[in-house]
Amino acid sequence: MFGIGGGELVFILFIVLMLFGSDKVPEIARTMGKAMAQLKNATNDIKSEIQKGAEANGLDSRSLTDITGNINAQINDAKSNLMGDSANLLGDTTTEIDKVKEDIDLISGPVKRQR
Repeated sequence: MFGIGGGELVFILFIVLMLFGSDKVPEIARTMGKAMAQLKNATNDIKSEIQKGAEANGLDSRSLTDITGNINAQINDAKSNLMGDSANLLGDTTTEIDKVKEDIDLISGPVKRQR
């Protein structure tokens, strides 16, 4: 459970008992249980509303999966195109930089010190 061992769990329960007292711990646990149940019910309600809306519009879970797959494929294609364009852009940039360096070396030659 969350990577917590038995000894650690006992220590945490001991600290909680010391902080809140033995009369408040059952009340806190009850409140936490109710909150978790409400959260679970709300999540299930949202899922069912999304499912009903999709079915009302003629979409089922398989078509939604297909649409998601198509979107992911389009994103991956765009990424690969961009990565290919950036590689070409970098190659063009480095060749242009090399040409300018050669031109500068030809024009200026070695730098001589003046006294």
